[in-house]
Amino acid sequence: MPQSTPFHAKTLPLCTSYRWKDWAGYHAVCSYDTSHDREYFAFRHGSGIIDLTPLFKYKVTGKDAALFLSHVMTRDIEKLASNRVTYTAWCDDEGFLIDDGTVMNFGNNVFHVTAAIPSLSWFERFNRGYDAKIEDISDDYAILGVQGPTSRDLLRAVLDHAAIDGLKFFKFTETNVDNIPIVLSRTGYTGDLGYEIWVDSIHAEKLWDMIFKKAPLFGGEACGLDALDVVRIEAGFIMNGVDYNSAHHCAIKDRKSTPYEAGIGWTVDLKKPYFNGHQALRKEQASGPKFVTMGIEYNWTEYEEMFERLGLPPDICGNAWRTSVPLYDAMKRQIGYASSGTWSPLLKKNIAICRIKSTHAKPGTQIKVEVTVEHERRAVSATVVTTPFFNPERKTK
Repeated sequence: MPQSTPFHAKTLPLCTSYRWKDWAGYHAVCSYDTSHDREYFAFRHGSGIIDLTPLFKYKVTGKDAALFLSHVMTRDIEKLASNRVTYTAWCDDEGFLIDDGTVMNFGNNVFHVTAAIPSLSWFERFNRGYDAKIEDISDDYAILGVQGPTSRDLLRAVLDHAAIDGLKFFKFTETNVDNIPIVLSRTGYTGDLGYEIWVDSIHAEKLWDMIFKKAPLFGGEACGLDALDVVRIEAGFIMNGVDYNSAHHCAIKDRKSTPYEAGIGWTVDLKKPYFNGHQALRKEQASGPKFVTMGIEYNWTEYEEMFERLGLPPDICGNAWRTSVPLYDAMKRQIGYASSGTWSPLLKKNIAICRIKSTHAKPGTQIKVEVTVEHERRAVSATVVTTPFFNPERKTK
């Protein structure tokens, strides 16, 4: 039975759709309305405010904390400066992904780690010999995401201007609002200007009230996971269990992915002397991965014509989809699959994230993607593109 997040008393009366899902053992809103459209446009034109508490959170402390994290992660955490956040991944000895997440350096050998799946036992497996303590703080903190083009202005109305104006991309600061201590980071999962706020669980409802007192002035809306899924695909962000599978959960090797195959090879620091999976990843980096993660854009005219021949309008899924859809070359040979996709209301394009053979991954390559029209499997043309699909300048400014 899922438990309630510290924001649940606030999200419950707003969820008129009664659509909830289990996210990491917590009740999470799919969409507050029967359609997520209003929430999507809040992310892209105003401020989308979303409960991110179900993320797994760990505190790593001790003299060897940075050294230990560098051992288990692909990034060199020893180089991470205080009050900085980094996105990273962790792998098994064969270089296959276990999970991806963020690390925050609070200074004085204190780090916070976020993860999509439970990772405490994995971290503890490699902790022997290090002066590093790992604590699960998932229940101690609530996290509220404030994402979108007006998010900075909204938080200026609630928080100290200096804390907001001086906060650069992937940095964080410790401040307070109405005597409530918070950690404010310039991070997010929407590919837009945005922030995430960590607060002690006991103060979560008060923080929510302060944010929503000002939110209507800036187009702020409570948002659920359906809208988040659309914007994260537009941003080209991969998801554990959707665009790749944790090596823990794979019955066969072909279901596993390395960081290079998952499109996050840039997180791998091969200059480090040692880290989990380093030998395998060095070999792969030298030879190149067999598969890579790219984006595809459907040929809309061709897609529309397929349905028009049968007197039907084009079939567009209202939500982002997470099913495996085969990809083919011109000879009708399968060359990969799309793992998640969506109709982008902002870009007016049918887009998807895909795992494709590196021989067909050059941007601009024309391929075919399977489409079912009136119970019949067909294939429509698509163009291979780099991600992100949507990347506004305000995200990093």
